[in-house]
Amino acid sequence: MRFENKKVVITGGSGGIGQALVELFASEGAHVLFSDRSEEDCGDLVEYLQRKGLEASYLAGDLRRKSYCEGLIAHAVAKLGGVDILLNNAGIIPRGNILETTDDMWFGALDVNLNAVFFLCRAAIPHMQQAGGGAIVNTASTWGLYPGPDHVAYCTSKAALAALTRSLGRDHAPDGIRVNALAPGWVLTDKQLEKWATPEALSAHLERQCLKDHLKPQDIVGAILFLASKTSRMMTGQTMAVDGGVVVSG
Repeated sequence: MRFENKKVVITGGSGGIGQALVELFASEGAHVLFSDRSEEDCGDLVEYLQRKGLEASYLAGDLRRKSYCEGLIAHAVAKLGGVDILLNNAGIIPRGNILETTDDMWFGALDVNLNAVFFLCRAAIPHMQQAGGGAIVNTASTWGLYPGPDHVAYCTSKAALAALTRSLGRDHAPDGIRVNALAPGWVLTDKQLEKWATPEALSAHLERQCLKDHLKPQDIVGAILFLASKTSRMMTGQTMAVDGGVVVSG
């Protein structure tokens, strides 16, 4: 029970990585409030957790709205009594080079992947300061560090998220608040398998990795748990890659 009685807010809670995060932190004794856009998906996750003897609550809404981001933290303070850990996990992946990227794609990526994190952190940090510390973990991307092809909005937003993480980590270390980011490679979620993961794409991706296995949500969740826990107490402002060795393979 490494997070017993910790008050944890998780965005993107009903996605592949998000669901694994919600389940893991709930099983570790945390009081979890998660968010996602779909009320139905959030309700389904709560029922799934209940069948496993676990509990979590949710507030569904649109992270593109500043009022919702601020309201999510206010709801956590009212319901849980504060915020000890904030996991900014939600993200969207518009696909296209600059000529294929519409205004909606560009601003949507910035709104969800960057601006929402800014609003959530700005709302949560005063409560962490009052409590004497906390931990924030942002889900970035290896493509924010080393951009991949034809994802200009996504890569730009995730690169900016890494920069935001460094700034917050530096500014709020005196408050006892650690801010780090996890940069996953291509994670094989159910959605990826359904929409994008053709046998040819899977084979080609493994060729680019040093470690010849596909990243699963559990691989990412374990790293986020590390960054959120006291085990990483001397880390802040860092973006840690978990990518199966794509970056070092050249």
